[in-house]
Amino acid sequence: MTAVDPQHDARPDPLAEAERVYRHFREIFGGAEQAPRRRPKRRHEPTEDLPFTPGRDPRPLGDALAKLTSELGWSAPLSQHALLASWVEIAGADIAAHSEPLAVEGPVLAVKCESTAWAVQLRLVQAGLVTRILEKFPESGVQSIRFQGPDAPSWKKGPRSVPGRGPRDTYG
Repeated sequence: MTAVDPQHDARPDPLAEAERVYRHFREIFGGAEQAPRRRPKRRHEPTEDLPFTPGRDPRPLGDALAKLTSELGWSAPLSQHALLASWVEIAGADIAAHSEPLAVEGPVLAVKCESTAWAVQLRLVQAGLVTRILEKFPESGVQSIRFQGPDAPSWKKGPRSVPGRGPRDTYG
């Protein structure tokens, strides 16, 4: 067996190599040792604990909720739902009795009417309704209204429903 001489070992010591590189970088980038950086301590002002000083008043809950809804992007959906809920105020009691807002699809408010005659009449006052919507709910994004008549009758339910095609086969 051969004995390994520590002076003739082919592998360099990793700690010595790291120290050599560290000293080399210190010479190049800054010779003096620098103390570790510490965050400056916050000085306690005696006026911070006193009541009725600026910044100590509680903020209203409504302001906090308004800030939260705008940060999260909920303003438009909340405004659209408020629009649907207050259709009676926007359209009036007579119109609201014969129509129902369904949904806001992009910039279009879809309204279902009681009959096709009501849909035609509401198309005539559409500009006034859109103006009221833009005044009360500008964040909703509604730019036009689509009025639709009632749906076709359903033959699937009721006392005269029959299995199979039934009376629908005469439509075409």
